[in-house]
Amino acid sequence: MPRLVIDAHYLTDQLKALLTISSPTGYTDTIVRHVAKELERLGLTPELTRRGAISAVRQGSRRASARAIVSHLDTLGAQVKQLKDNGRLELVPIGMWSARFAEGARATLFTEAGTYRGTILPLKASGHTYNMEIDTMPVGWDYVEMRVDALSRNRAELDKLKIEIGDTVAIDPQPEFMENGFIVSRHLDNKAGVAVMLAAIEAMEREGVSTPVDIHWLFTIAEEVGVGAASILTPDVASMIAVDNGTSAPGQNSSEFGVTIGMSDQSGPFDYHLTKKLVRLCVDEDISYQKDIFKFYRSDSASAIEAGHDVRTALITFGVDASHGYERIHMHALRSLAELITAYATSPVEIERDRNQHAGIKGFTRQPAIEAEQELAEDSSPAE
Repeated sequence: MPRLVIDAHYLTDQLKALLTISSPTGYTDTIVRHVAKELERLGLTPELTRRGAISAVRQGSRRASARAIVSHLDTLGAQVKQLKDNGRLELVPIGMWSARFAEGARATLFTEAGTYRGTILPLKASGHTYNMEIDTMPVGWDYVEMRVDALSRNRAELDKLKIEIGDTVAIDPQPEFMENGFIVSRHLDNKAGVAVMLAAIEAMEREGVSTPVDIHWLFTIAEEVGVGAASILTPDVASMIAVDNGTSAPGQNSSEFGVTIGMSDQSGPFDYHLTKKLVRLCVDEDISYQKDIFKFYRSDSASAIEAGHDVRTALITFGVDASHGYERIHMHALRSLAELITAYATSPVEIERDRNQHAGIKGFTRQPAIEAEQELAEDSSPAE
């Protein structure tokens, strides 16, 4: 079928709305409610796990060998480690991110008494007090603290505010949507992936397209701490594609334009046949793409495999500059990803054997092992 038209305005509006909702790992109830309501508005029936991961099944021609598309709702953040005698808060990170990007960040502190605003500052923040020492301090979470915008000059006043160890800190995203298509913000990992999935669903519902198998639209809540899709898959899901960020940095092949297809991450190679199919769909649908390998990276796919799910996995990404920092992406990649998702969801099933969890060798896949043909030019022999 022709490539579906993705509503870029809808995608942008969804991303803007998602970025306004704080959702560090462990504090995701609000964003779960938001996404569940949007899925209902689009015509799907979301179901929630006990902790709030979302599954919404869009029915296809059959249930067996279903497909899953997954993104995560949670983001990086911090927690209160100690209440300090100077009235400030020692923090530990939620997820893996540098204290360099924490310095100067505005943030919201969630407590039993309500929310407080504050700023994460280096221990020596004032040049008028510390002179050149402000530039010679080490970098790390032991060298920053949160200044709360409330009467908090000492530990007793922090106690009076009912601030406690373990309280969650959400970092302001500070989003900026540029006229040239660039988007700069914290937490684009992975709210951009969620917006892409919603845009793909919107396009499929708008056009009323059918799919050969059920499509499970999954939204997880603890990917940033390594849990991800560990417990949300059902046995009828045969393949799962994670939508996440790719790191466009020196030494990487990811790009802020087009789709970046992950070939491998720190958990190992992704499924050969599913990845090949995604590449072929990009070629057939004229979707710009590139491939990359991520050495220090894991996704929802890794958590699913490690949890014991026998499911084919793949990773498709939007290139992000300064991932887990103050990130930048481009709308071209988001639109390309949504196009690929719809192309995959509507594509024919090729491995019929996958409808069974266990089967004989008949119909099992094959990977090429024949020697490649080579042509040597007459003048290509080594010089004497």
